[in-house]
Amino acid sequence: MKIGLFGATMGVNSRPGQLAETARLAEDAGLDSLWAGEHVVLPDPRVAPSPMEPGDPAVDPIVGLTWAAAATSRIRLATGIVILPQRNPVVLAKQLASLDVLSEGRLIFGVGAGYLEPEFRAVGADFAHRGAVTDEFLDALNHLWYEKHPAYHGRFVDFAGIDAHPRPTQQPVPLVIGGHSPPAFRRAVARAHGWFGFGLDRDGTARCLEGLRRAASEVERPSGFGAVEITVASRGRLTAERVEAFAELGVDRLVALHAFDADRDTVLETIETAHRALHGG
Repeated sequence: MKIGLFGATMGVNSRPGQLAETARLAEDAGLDSLWAGEHVVLPDPRVAPSPMEPGDPAVDPIVGLTWAAAATSRIRLATGIVILPQRNPVVLAKQLASLDVLSEGRLIFGVGAGYLEPEFRAVGADFAHRGAVTDEFLDALNHLWYEKHPAYHGRFVDFAGIDAHPRPTQQPVPLVIGGHSPPAFRRAVARAHGWFGFGLDRDGTARCLEGLRRAASEVERPSGFGAVEITVASRGRLTAERVEAFAELGVDRLVALHAFDADRDTVLETIETAHRALHGG
């Protein structure tokens, strides 16, 4: 079982010194990955299903993970997740390739289709067609990263006669799809190396894994991708027993998740308990 840490760029970790300290301590503790989520804006006042208060700080995940990369040398750096249809895919391809190059190939690219309509409206993104936009933007990123002469002509993005370097160090960049819906499960099976579930307990994880199994009977998985790597961010204190319980379900990576408003001591305690769980304590 791999163990990661979520919230690397949120709350107290939005401060430069604390973000760097958290990243270094997580690496020293033997954790395999740092996970950074995003919300460009949040509804004010807070309305369901927003997971955060509008005043909760959250550094841009690509900027924050680049800062973490400079403070570390081994730990993987994961977007968990980028809300893809809110981004310009051509600009995003450059940003992510830059992070992968500067971190010497440590990026895990996690994406989701999003679910907060006020956030989409504020950034001028297409909420109604967000699933189709997500799929097309993934295609565009693949062309920009892996084609000798990138070109793509779609409904939502169109380019040709251009190029961008450096390309990502990793060929390919590991792609993870986040989300708990049937379309997200199908997208993970059909397009990605892995799936990311957020804020799940054991029962919720079991339901999502059943959804992934159903998706595997509905869509074709690319040859050579292997099994879908399962990553789950779960609230609650990590113990060896909890790690074993998730492992029995088929989870490959368990990500420790503390409260968005956690203070420094809580973050450090989360890292320490994750370290003990990793080593059977």
